[in-house]
This record gives sequence, C-alpha cells and structure tokens, in this order.
Amino acid sequence: MDEASLAGSAVDIGETMQAIAEHKGCGTSGGTGNASCGSQAGQGDLPTEIWEKVKNHPCYSEEAHHHYARMHVAVAPACNIQCNYCNRKYDCANESRPGVVSEKLTPEQAAKKVLAVASTIPQMTVLGIAGPGDPLANPEKTFKTFELVAKAAPDIKLCLSTNGLMLPDHVDTIARFKIDHVTITINMVQPEIGAKIYPWIFYNHKRYTGLEAAKILNDRQLQGLEMLTERGILCKINSVMIPGINDQHLVEVNKAVKSRGAFLHNIMPLIAAPEHGTVLGLNGQRAPTAQELKALQDLCEGETNMMRHCRQCRADAVGLLGEDRSAEFTTEKIMAMDVKYDLKMRKAYQAKVEEERVAKVAAEQEELAELGNEMSGVKLLVAVATKGSGLINEHFGHAKEFQVYELSTTGAKFVGHRRVDHYCRGGYGEEESLATIIRAINDCHAAFVAKIGGCPKSNLLKAGIEPVDQYAHEFIEKSAIAWFKSYLVKVQSGEIQHVERGEAAIRQGALISAA
Repeated sequence: MDEASLAGSAVDIGETMQAIAEHKGCGTSGGTGNASCGSQAGQGDLPTEIWEKVKNHPCYSEEAHHHYARMHVAVAPACNIQCNYCNRKYDCANESRPGVVSEKLTPEQAAKKVLAVASTIPQMTVLGIAGPGDPLANPEKTFKTFELVAKAAPDIKLCLSTNGLMLPDHVDTIARFKIDHVTITINMVQPEIGAKIYPWIFYNHKRYTGLEAAKILNDRQLQGLEMLTERGILCKINSVMIPGINDQHLVEVNKAVKSRGAFLHNIMPLIAAPEHGTVLGLNGQRAPTAQELKALQDLCEGETNMMRHCRQCRADAVGLLGEDRSAEFTTEKIMAMDVKYDLKMRKAYQAKVEEERVAKVAAEQEELAELGNEMSGVKLLVAVATKGSGLINEHFGHAKEFQVYELSTTGAKFVGHRRVDHYCRGGYGEEESLATIIRAINDCHAAFVAKIGGCPKSNLLKAGIEPVDQYAHEFIEKSAIAWFKSYLVKVQSGEIQHVERGEAAIRQGALISAA
C-alpha cells in the first residue's frame, strides 16, 4: 500500500472512531443492549478495522482479558511531571501499582525479553511501555524498543502509556511505528483542580508550577488526543479518582475526552496507602470505596464506554491481567536463554483460544435466552474466583482477586475486580486474610469458587454471602446467569427476601506475584 492509500486509510479509521465516540464508543453487546467495547463487545458490535485492533488486546477489551496476556518493559525511567499520587522510589516484588519496577532495561534487553515471554506465553499479544517514568520523556529508548520488537515479532501489538505532556511532538512517530493503542492519563480539565494533583511539570527546559503547570499539561493532553484520533489511533484515557479533589470533576473530564474521540475511559481508584510514600497518602487522603468507584463509572458510562478491568499494573508486569509473572523473566534469566521465536506455534495456540471464546459466548447466549422472559427489577453483584479463560477455576483459598459481575435480567455484566490476600498459606487458613476478603466482597450476594473449605464457607454465610461451588470449571457468565435465575425463583416464591448488600473496601497492595 502506498503512502497516499495509508493516509486515506488512517482518515477513514479516524472518521469511524469519531462516529463510534459519538455513540458511546461502540455498538451494543449481544443480548444485553448495553454499549460496551471496553467490556463485552464482540465481533458483530464493532467495525471490522476496530475489531481487529481490540479483539485480542486485554486492556481494550474486557472479554479478551480473560484469554490474552500483556507485558510491560521498563525502558523509560525519566519523568517530566510530578503527581501527588505517585512515588517511583519504592519497589516490592509482591506489589502492583504504576511506576513500580524491579529492573530497568535497555532497548536490546527489552526486545529479547519480549521474545522470551512471547515464546513462553503464546497468548501474550501486547507489548506496552508505561514507565517507570513516562515513555515520551524517554523517546529514544521507547521508540528503539518498539523498532526492535516490530522487526523481530511483527504479530505483537504495540502500546504506550503517557501523561501526555510531550504527546503532540511524537504523534507522527507513533503513527509511523504503527503503535495503534495509546493511553493518556488525564485527571482534570480545570487547572484549579490540576494544581492540587500536580506540583510541577518540566516542559521546554523549564519547570512550571501551580495553575500554569496544570494548564500547559491539560492543553497538551487534549491536543495530543485529538491528533491521535485524527490518525485512527485508539486512545484510552486513564483517570485517577481522588475523593474530594477530582471525583465529581471526572464527569466533566469524561465528556471532554469523549468529544475528542477517546475510545475508552478508565477511572481507577486512588492508591493512597501511606506506606507507599506519596504526597496524598502521607497527607491522609482516603481512597474511594468500591461503591463510590462503581457509581462514578456508571454515571460516566452514559457518555462513553468504561474500562472496568484495569489492574493498575506495575511498569514491568507480565502475564494475564490480575497476575504478574515478571519474576520468571529477570534480566539474568533472559540473557541466559536461547530464544527461538515460533510465530506458527503462537498462531496455532491463539486459534485454540479463539475457539474457547466462541464456546464461552455461545454458552452465555444459550443461558441468557431463557432469562429474557423474566420480569424483575432485581440487580445484584457476585464475586468470582478465576485463573482466566472465563472459567470459575480457582480455589477460594488461592484467589489473589475476585472478579465482580452485576446480574440482572439483561445478563451478567463485568463491573470490576477486588484484590485480596491469599487465605490459604502452607495448607493453613489465615483468619486475618479471611476478614479482609469478606470486606472486599461485602457488597456481593454470592462468591463463585471452584472449591472452598468448611471454615471460609461458614464465615461467608455468616456475612450474608452465599458460597457457590456447584459450577466449578464452568463458564462464568453462563453459570452466573443460571444461578441468578434460581435466585429469582426463590425471591418470587418467598423462600428468600432480596436485600441490598453493604459497602465493600478496595484492597490495596495485595499479593499478586506468581513467583
């Protein structure tokens, strides 16, 4: 294809993306009637060119994140802004939060690591550069890494995540390297609010503070977003929800990014534990509750599509969302490996994954067809212990997180996840961990697990949460809908009374390392 054709193609995709943005980001999810590209959109819901970009991208498709893995490489240490919710000086291998890494890599080391991971984890489809600083504050290292990976592994999607300050200067390079997915962190569109989040920025060899810094940053972010969407590049917006500072304001942010063609909006809870050493954490700023986060996401979903499955990953994360296998791929181990990249093997493996996805969707639709005749306003949450593949396949005591679904007569809708500490350690249950798990899913009516012991089962029941293990190793949505149908029968017969559940806590700093 010549340059004129490529340019025309980019314009067509850009126009398509703007049309999608005007209709909440994409079409409807089969059977539910809900617009959802960041949640459950399928091939029939999106234009072909957009579907090809997101179908196996775990961050841009909630449905894909059950099946496909991503990795980040830490080649970008420098940053050009300071955020009051960020501290990049601390690292723990068992901790997951942006900016945290165990090793910094050269582009050459990063490229070899990508090949090693992709050969070991054939469902790894996406390479992202997200730090530990800002990729565009380190453009040479960032783009050199992308160049090496694109040459050696052309099937891997390329992504970067940026604060947006330098984005307008690099849009042409991003397009030239065929980086089809860019995440921009935008926390405000009013400098008065931005000044409470960003103490300073460093731009054009000068440090700016206060309102001036916030205005420059936001102008550059929105300009970069517009430039990217004009070129047909998918943009996801990350926003950190900070209660009392920008929580209500994020509705305005949502409208601003939607109008500029953003594909997804990811509203994340503030990580505010004081031991992380951030300004907000040390000043006692609280994080949002699970209910506050969901309420804001629900409110914004009326304007554009929300990403609800973000895990606020480390800058060197490896594996499925919700797991981190980076300890398996240290620089020392990678350099000793004889890596042979087998593209044919990867494609064959991913073809099997697609067969799993088709079966999963078909099972859900079959169960959903029977639910469609139900007339009920009951809506509730359930928690699911899973290791991936869209299955209920994790033991309660081994769960590192629970995925949360909202059930209603329209089906099962993924609405988030809750990190937890392992309950079982060395064959014994940790009572303190059990209490934190119950607090994390306290707003749920049931917990779906592959297996559960007598003690935690008893404690869940006392807390009003039904432990459900009869659907072990079956598809999540199909099983959840089947359980919900039986729940409605019990409510309608008077056997049980439907009651609203209480508040749930967002657990921070949970153990997620797979090593």
